[in-house]
Amino acid sequence: MQPTTTSKRTPFYDFHRAAGAKLVEFAGFEMPLRYTGDVHEHRVVREAVGMFDITHMGEFRVAGPGAAEFIHRAVTNDVLGMEVGQAIYTPMCRPDGGIVDDLLVYRFADHFMLVVNASTTAKDLAWLREQAPPGVALTDLSDETALLAIQGPKAEQALKGHLPEAALQLGFYRFMEGPAFGAPAVISRTGYTGEDGFELYFHPRFAAQVWEGIVRAGAAAGLEPVGLGARDTLRLEMGYMLYGNDIDDTTTPLEAGLGWTVKLKKEAFTGRDALLRQKEQGLARRLVGFELDGRRVPRHGMPIESGGRPAGRVTSGTFSPSLERPLGMGYVESALDRPGGTLEVIAGGARLSARIVPRPFWTRGSRRS
Repeated sequence: MQPTTTSKRTPFYDFHRAAGAKLVEFAGFEMPLRYTGDVHEHRVVREAVGMFDITHMGEFRVAGPGAAEFIHRAVTNDVLGMEVGQAIYTPMCRPDGGIVDDLLVYRFADHFMLVVNASTTAKDLAWLREQAPPGVALTDLSDETALLAIQGPKAEQALKGHLPEAALQLGFYRFMEGPAFGAPAVISRTGYTGEDGFELYFHPRFAAQVWEGIVRAGAAAGLEPVGLGARDTLRLEMGYMLYGNDIDDTTTPLEAGLGWTVKLKKEAFTGRDALLRQKEQGLARRLVGFELDGRRVPRHGMPIESGGRPAGRVTSGTFSPSLERPLGMGYVESALDRPGGTLEVIAGGARLSARIVPRPFWTRGSRRS
């Protein structure tokens, strides 16, 4: 889809144009789909280091007495057990167990930051404001936050000397506040690629300073800007969820294989009763990963069959540059969820043979544990 005049632009828009990016509309923003090519950019991240503009993501500040308890009730994961300087990944559910969004929660000494998907920012903000108790202040910081992700096995090399040494020593899903290329920033060892890396949150007024600093510092490590096309193939090789494709208001975390984020022993959280009931009754469907022979790619919405009868639908699919074969995910009947099981993806008049395989598909990444 081509950009429209009503699309927002991130503070890095001019840099994308100068780099020759193909810009498309995504979640209301003009975003770089690719610069040189999806496969090349994918391999840059797997083998060296890439930089993503992900400023389109939403950020909320939650503060005040009861903030921790409020977020703890709003999401499925354990917020009260978090340490200052820790981030967690968690779904946020409706009372029926459907997923409102999947997000990151960051715990600071005196507040929390929630990082939500670009396509659901307005929905999430409204949902949380409906539930926020008196005394809890919920502030939308999305327009005041620029966000860059630096991802790849050489991420640390690209940033060394321009972040505090303590930031380079952070463990996975840990963060700190400090200078990034001279700008006040939140420095987080998180990412969406399966590789080592950092995400840098800072005010948009420092956009040029930080972008140009990263480009200069990362040149020796082979750093290149990377677009949404490669971001999608990288995340799919890891079996990571894309909201709106693999999960949404009609799917539950248990069906999606996110049971590890659902703390049913918590006293109360939105959706707990429905999820507990679903677990006790057994799942009717599960999200599975599968691979295909040949080069034909499964696409979102394609029917899945087993033994000649309907079994589910594809939620995401791509040709994996790292594994050099087509991969996909989709919901199928729970009885079919067994490694090595066979399925058929219906692609128009073609029937593509598929094998169920464990996720993640890509297991050789540089991501820190």
